Amino acid sequence: IIMDGNGRWAEQRGSSRSVGHRAGAKAVQCVIEFCLESKIECLTLFAFSSENWKRPEEEVSTLMKLFLRMLNTEIEELNRRGVCIRFIGQRSDFAEEIRLKMHWAETLTAGNSVLHLNIAGSYGGRWDIVNACRQLVASEGPDLTPERITESSLGRHMALADQPEPDLLIRTGGDCRISNFLLWQSAYTEFWFTPVLWPDINKTILQTAILDFASRERRFGLISEQLRSVVP
Repeated sequence: IIMDGNGRWAEQRGSSRSVGHRAGAKAVQCVIEFCLESKIECLTLFAFSSENWKRPEEEVSTLMKLFLRMLNTEIEELNRRGVCIRFIGQRSDFAEEIRLKMHWAETLTAGNSVLHLNIAGSYGGRWDIVNACRQLVASEGPDLTPERITESSLGRHMALADQPEPDLLIRTGGDCRISNFLLWQSAYTEFWFTPVLWPDINKTILQTAILDFASRERRFGLISEQLRSVVP
């Protein structure tokens, strides 16, 4: 999910953008609850992009404080409910206190499997691809030749390589783009856009997205006749 619209939600109410971000944090709790109730096994939230560091310093500071507060107050309850937490992105961009909390949350919840909750922070799809290339070169060393670079060999080093590729990408806020999110992983992902601003998201809207996704024919490069000929 690309969680967009916190700032506009606040502006519509004559409030500061920080108020919108706090309201957006409550929406995060709603979507996690929905996934747990619906037995959805993997959820990735685009919390903070690598480009978001360019936003006004005051807003970035507010987001970091909110992020740290959620790490301090929500993780133990998520662990109790069987949620496995992972952070993807350029972790070195964050302050040490936040990095330590990330590590603690991942370690605490590593054995859980009810819901894999991935938080993309200081993340960009282009960074992910470049980082995978660097890891591939580092792992292969001088043995790496052009012929050894394949989708499979590079894909093993992408973020979330051990999880299924995303079936559905939801973006709130009305913009119809993916903003450098999971570029590699979303090659055959279905997209669902809504004008609803992120703080106003609720379980009814999420269920609408799921039902729309369920009605689609996913061909993965094939044609409909080929899919119908496949024996279950």
